[in-house]
Amino acid sequence: MTTDDPGTDATDRDATALALDRGLPGGIAVSRLRVYDWEASDGLRGGSPHLHTASTEGYVVVGGHGEVQTLGSRGVEITPLEPGTIAWFAPGTVHRLINSDGRLDIVTLMSNAGLPEAGDAVITFPLEVLRDPERYRERAVLPTTDDPIRLESAARARRDLALAGFAELCDRAATDLTGTLHDLHAAAAALVSRHIPQWQRIVAAGPVAQTDATIAALSQLAQGSAASLETAGIRAIQPEPVERWGMCGRLTVWESTAH
Repeated sequence: MTTDDPGTDATDRDATALALDRGLPGGIAVSRLRVYDWEASDGLRGGSPHLHTASTEGYVVVGGHGEVQTLGSRGVEITPLEPGTIAWFAPGTVHRLINSDGRLDIVTLMSNAGLPEAGDAVITFPLEVLRDPERYRERAVLPTTDDPIRLESAARARRDLALAGFAELCDRAATDLTGTLHDLHAAAAALVSRHIPQWQRIVAAGPVAQTDATIAALSQLAQGSAASLETAGIRAIQPEPVERWGMCGRLTVWESTAH
């Protein structure tokens, strides 16, 4: 029976639309990332180191070879990336992607769909920049232009400043890991604090709503009711036609799932 069939109750149609509009399974966001092959001052190629304050990020490597350098509670770590690798890291973990062969291609999965494009990422600029919201925004936001030369230049400059900050973090972490992470995380939390009310609404409407729906469905199924299955349906979305200049590389994003 289709939604145009007069025998389909309007309430059922609304419930189906609501279920499908909660987002992808588990409240994740998906994007495709072609990692920058720009060489940095240390001879490695890649994008801007950064961290996420509320979301867990995962990588599914679909092409090329490289690695991800991370700084977290266990210090600096290097994880090789090759086709088939799945890697993920918790909020607060600084990560820098290295494009070893110039072909590193990743499908990224981000928890809390909607938060990444709502300011969840914090780039590892030097601490004095992170502690100044005005200066941070000036360095983090790319110019509003369609000129690819200007955009690439700005993205490279952002990457280079992030690498300078990342190098400082790694040097300091070698002798004071706890203090380094404390100062970094405190500065990051202060930068994103104004976004929290919006984030709470996004999470409630997506991941929390999905979890609540699952709990309700399990309760119904336990009682022998299949009512939760009556809103079965499908939704499909297409990617944006133009890649974005992301922090780590060129991004292909989907409606409501950009990061």
